[in-house]
Amino acid sequence: MINLQLPISEAAIRELKMGDEVLISGLMVTARDAAHKYIHENWPDWLKPVMEDSMIYHCGPVVKQHEDGSWSFVAAGPTTSIREEPYEAAVMEYYKVRAVIGKGGMGAKTLEGLAKSGGVYLHAIGGLAASLAKSVVKVHDVYMLDELGVPEAFWHIEVKDFPAVVTMDSHGGSLHKAIKAKSDEVAKKLISE
Repeated sequence: MINLQLPISEAAIRELKMGDEVLISGLMVTARDAAHKYIHENWPDWLKPVMEDSMIYHCGPVVKQHEDGSWSFVAAGPTTSIREEPYEAAVMEYYKVRAVIGKGGMGAKTLEGLAKSGGVYLHAIGGLAASLAKSVVKVHDVYMLDELGVPEAFWHIEVKDFPAVVTMDSHGGSLHKAIKAKSDEVAKKLISE
């Protein structure tokens, strides 16, 4: 396991390779479909200090608000990332985001963007929402909660030992592409028999 501490430098991210297992600690932000659409339409400057040298987690959390007004995560499973494909490369470049966490991988546009701006795609395990929520040790803030709602708001969270796997790196490596190619090869062989 490789321990990653946020904020993190471009140089440190470029050392990561497809298949590396990581544990992430530090501040990151959640952003899903509506959040990415909002960014793409507005490019707000207030997001720069939240995202620079940090990570975006594709997650629509289940949260609990406590009597003192603070929040905690009850469930924090990854959401499917490919929906952010039209936006992610530009978002990462503009805000200097070093990684995106989600499930299912992303496409060629994002893979090219990772190489250009020095980023990686990290796969979080689906089905572990309650376990992953335990890695969220503090909610520092929430942005646009009223406008976007709980799952789509920007949650600024602190994580400790959040587990993930590098499945797309800044060198053009994509575990998703490699597995698809291998699966296609096996399928052709099975069909021909």
